[in-house]
Amino acid sequence: MTAIRRNALTAGLVVACFLRAGPHAQEQPSGVLFENVRIFNGTSGQLSGPSHVLVVGNVIKAISSAPIVDPSGMTVVRISGNGRTLMPGLSDMHWHTMLARPSIPVMMSAEDGYINLLAGAEATDTLMRGFTTVRDVGGNSFSLKRAIDEGVVSGPRIYPSGAVISVTSGHGDFRMPFEVPRTSDRLTRTEQVGHSKIADSPDEVRTRVREQLMLGASQIKLTAGGGVSSPNSPLDVMTFTAEELRAAVEAAQNWGTYVTAHAFTPPAIERSVANGVRCIEHALLMDETTARLMSEKGIWLSIQPIPKELGNAFPPGSVERAKFDEVLAGMDQAYKLAKKYKLKTAWGTDVLFSQELAQRSGEILASLARWYTPAEVLKMATADNAQLLALSGLRNPYPGKLGVVEEGALADLLLVDGNPLENLKLIEDPGRNFVVIMKDGKIYKNSLRPTLTSSR
Repeated sequence: MTAIRRNALTAGLVVACFLRAGPHAQEQPSGVLFENVRIFNGTSGQLSGPSHVLVVGNVIKAISSAPIVDPSGMTVVRISGNGRTLMPGLSDMHWHTMLARPSIPVMMSAEDGYINLLAGAEATDTLMRGFTTVRDVGGNSFSLKRAIDEGVVSGPRIYPSGAVISVTSGHGDFRMPFEVPRTSDRLTRTEQVGHSKIADSPDEVRTRVREQLMLGASQIKLTAGGGVSSPNSPLDVMTFTAEELRAAVEAAQNWGTYVTAHAFTPPAIERSVANGVRCIEHALLMDETTARLMSEKGIWLSIQPIPKELGNAFPPGSVERAKFDEVLAGMDQAYKLAKKYKLKTAWGTDVLFSQELAQRSGEILASLARWYTPAEVLKMATADNAQLLALSGLRNPYPGKLGVVEEGALADLLLVDGNPLENLKLIEDPGRNFVVIMKDGKIYKNSLRPTLTSSR
């Protein structure tokens, strides 16, 4: 075989590798060059002019309106954008990695190994929907995160909270009546598997918080008020005392990170803010006074446009279904208050116990068009969400800039067949419209034909 034929065969094999779209990262060259793309950079309300973006390793190395010549000594795969939109990978700030796919009966009865396999499959599907980062706010996702980071399983970056920390009878206490009283040698199912922990004093709270930080939590999640899916906590109740909240905040601050609190009602929100919590989850029943307080204190709001179908997880006529209907009715007013008071607002899904709804995360994001422009929606799911992630400080498991297309930023990128600033519904069908999905500089999907060049 001649040298020319050997070189041609080698190049052909590498290109063929890049043509195979799939859930695992394809074999990578030294660089990837996106040519002739229009950029949504995560912050601007307009696309750039025709541009070229070079990714080297896991970082965006160069962005230019002029063609980028092959860097010396580097093999480069060229992806012709033909005017398509290059944008940051999407992120979800209220995701439950372990709880999104299994139904409630499966979650409460299946073996741990099966639940973990379901979560791994859902993580891969999440990435293939264009979500390159999630903030897990309740669940033992540490092992899955490790497997993803090590390349064992394909999935998004996970910012884990670990077990959600609750009080006895709070949102997160899923005991049946026969399991009362609580004893140290008889834990609930969710405590056994590490999805929730119960703490009933400042000292217990410190212990539970420190345990999650030891396991690798990037932030801490508490339930400061009642919840929908928990059988023992009415929506109106206040759970943690001020002293308990301060204990959690202090323990998190000692590790350089923050506490986010599940809270629907004004009293739960106000007590959380007064005691150092930096982000409120949900807040779907907040009022004007609460929204004004959050604005004045610079508190983050992590709020979700709940699809009404999520209520199907609860039996008709059940207490849980009634609570769901109540928070759903408050959603429109909550979003209007968030806009009125210019709250720092993050987006997430909070899908639980429904594989069908999990697969519609892009549709749930697009539903924000009820309150926001397409540019505002996409900014929220990219650059804004990334600002919330940065609150984890030195506990950030992925140091680097996320949520933007800028030189020096981490290369989490989507190539979209169309302009989502004009047609937000493009994100509802990622299988058709996201033609390239890249996370950390690695291509996980490429339905276009790349060209391999080398300047070696």
